[in-house]
Amino acid sequence: MGIPETLLRLGKRVSISQTSAIPTTPQTVFFTFVFSMTKNLHIEHPEDSILTGDLSVLDAFLMPLILSLKIDGAPAIVWGRNPATGCQFVGTKSVFNKKKIIICETPSDIEKFYAHKPALEKILMWCMAYLPITKNIYQGDFIGFGGAKNYRPNTLTYKFQETVDAKIIMAPHTKYFAVNDLRDAIAMPLTEKLESGEHVRYVQPRAYIRSEYGAPLGEGVDSFRDLETLVDYAKKLSQHVKFVDERTAAKIRVNINALIREGKEIDSEAFAWAGLCDASLIEFWHTVNEIKLAALQSCKDESDFQTCVMGDPEPIQGEGYVMVSRFGYFKIVNRRAFAYANFNNGAFAVAR
Repeated sequence: MGIPETLLRLGKRVSISQTSAIPTTPQTVFFTFVFSMTKNLHIEHPEDSILTGDLSVLDAFLMPLILSLKIDGAPAIVWGRNPATGCQFVGTKSVFNKKKIIICETPSDIEKFYAHKPALEKILMWCMAYLPITKNIYQGDFIGFGGAKNYRPNTLTYKFQETVDAKIIMAPHTKYFAVNDLRDAIAMPLTEKLESGEHVRYVQPRAYIRSEYGAPLGEGVDSFRDLETLVDYAKKLSQHVKFVDERTAAKIRVNINALIREGKEIDSEAFAWAGLCDASLIEFWHTVNEIKLAALQSCKDESDFQTCVMGDPEPIQGEGYVMVSRFGYFKIVNRRAFAYANFNNGAFAVAR
């Protein structure tokens, strides 16, 4: 599947001189508009990103983007060809460490680095044995070992229609380009479909934005243009907000997460009373959160499995989605519905 025209337009906005080793095919031009950035290490909530006055997420909602279903797997697995040695490898996000880089090219490497974590050691051994040899570098979330219908790698339970016959189940989401060293790898969202086979079941449901006024907008790539009125309102409102510095913003995020973890309301007056920030900032946080929830209502996907939360038999939409624009990665997640459960669950098991 080729890159849609909207992505090609995005890619032309950015110079690719610093990534000359990356093939400049239509499939790879796009990534440079945002991914001279970094490894895929953290995805921000839109409402948390505005605390310091950075309102780029508001523009991101209205610009062409890539939308993908956020799969709640664990752990994150990175695999492919090591550019430094030419050998196949597997690992966790530790392959990107700046100092103590941990890359496993042999079973002995896995035993050396992960013998003290037997569950993770087994996962990496199976990934090394069954993930296909490739010249590329991928990252995905591990869902589980084959032989069952229901899986709970983290908070959510995924219910497949039939028993998964493959040896392992992986939800790939990111592709990397690196010249000589994984520590210099550049990430792009995975837009190609990886082919499931006898040994690996790839979980990559197509996600797209459904416009209020018509059919699905492209193959998972477009913008939340129906939210333009809400975004314009938020921009005007921001002129009356007292933003904070990054250090204070970090404290506010900690407090917000604590309130969500406890299932409590996020009260603007309480934050002001505690001296963390002006009440206007938390009120604006709520405004951006509402825009995000409106965007979530427009997100659709073509999953071939049901998703449930922690033993609740009623299917839900899923954890949410990830949108990627030239302003970076953002989570489109209902934090009240999902994050509360996520904070209070440490499961890593096959659901029965």
